[in-house]
Amino acid sequence: MTTSTRGATRVPAVLVLEDGRIFRGRAYGAVGVTFGEAVFSTGMTGYQETLTDPSYHRQVVVMTAPHVGNTGVNDEDPESKRIWVAGYVVRDPARVPSNWRSRRSLDEELRHQGVVGISGIDTRALTRHLRERGAMRVGIFSGNALPDEGTMLAEVRQAPEMKGADLSAEVATKETYVVPAIGEKKFTVAAVDLGIKGMTPHRMAERGIEVHVLPATATVDDVYAVNPDGVFFSNGPGDPATADHPVSVMRAVLERGTPLFGICFGNQILGRALGFGTYKLKYGHRGINQPVQDRTTGKVEVTAHNHGFAVDAPLDQVSETPYGRAEVSHVCLNDNVVEGLQLLDRPAFSVQYHPEAAAGPHDAAYLFDRFVSLMEGQRA
Repeated sequence: MTTSTRGATRVPAVLVLEDGRIFRGRAYGAVGVTFGEAVFSTGMTGYQETLTDPSYHRQVVVMTAPHVGNTGVNDEDPESKRIWVAGYVVRDPARVPSNWRSRRSLDEELRHQGVVGISGIDTRALTRHLRERGAMRVGIFSGNALPDEGTMLAEVRQAPEMKGADLSAEVATKETYVVPAIGEKKFTVAAVDLGIKGMTPHRMAERGIEVHVLPATATVDDVYAVNPDGVFFSNGPGDPATADHPVSVMRAVLERGTPLFGICFGNQILGRALGFGTYKLKYGHRGINQPVQDRTTGKVEVTAHNHGFAVDAPLDQVSETPYGRAEVSHVCLNDNVVEGLQLLDRPAFSVQYHPEAAAGPHDAAYLFDRFVSLMEGQRA
């Protein structure tokens, strides 16, 4: 990716999809060239959390909400230390941000971090195209001397695909760090960082958990060196079919019977550890308004999603695995995609979405309490 941080208000920009569809607009954020996988997010708000979610590494995010940036950017809501999206696509960016916490405009933040974007295009038409054709490679080109269409399309088609991409180690912490419990410490959890968001260990800390966040390359010995009451596997980017190391670590945790909780990428890791396959969704689930049913209670919750892959497990039967019986615990009500797994004979479960609710509804916060219950049961 090449970028410039000069003003981009009237600079021309072009978005080129790998199937040849082209959209012309204006540069938004940094001026330059970027490539990634084109995906769309249906959230009406929460753009700052979306931008800083490591799960969006190497993806160009199209916002379906037409007006973006009206609350500016603050210093409290980022979910990591940087913006991770490869590019950003909006229809009508706010001209002037207005919020008591705002410190700068979204355009300024994108330019400061070198994120190439485009505005002024028909994002509804682009979203419909991606729904019909599926997520695909894309390039955003901006500047006053743009290549011809054929050259731009050839460069897009040379960009790496998301399928087969092993990315979690690129976004994870390099060194272990600790998030202390808030109030009385009740448990210790080893959290394997595959692209963790900052709010996730905070939600556990609120429940009296001291969280040791470990690199994606952590070994089984690293996990158990902290004497954990439970083990957590986070969200993250890339194709779960490449995640052989986290799968092997999770299998060792399952062998020991330590309470285990996984979210998003962690759900796919559990699926693989149990012997299920994974597959790439046509256009994925991204946004903070996805309906999911908890089949263990019948409850329907509105949830925050960011995943382009899913677990291939049977919806209506209990499966035999090397670690006992397993079943699908949660399902998406839009398309019947597997959204959660649980073991019936060991203390382990996972969901495919984001219960930390940053940004997003708080319907799924009970899942952290369910993790606490597993650790309480094991201790008893």
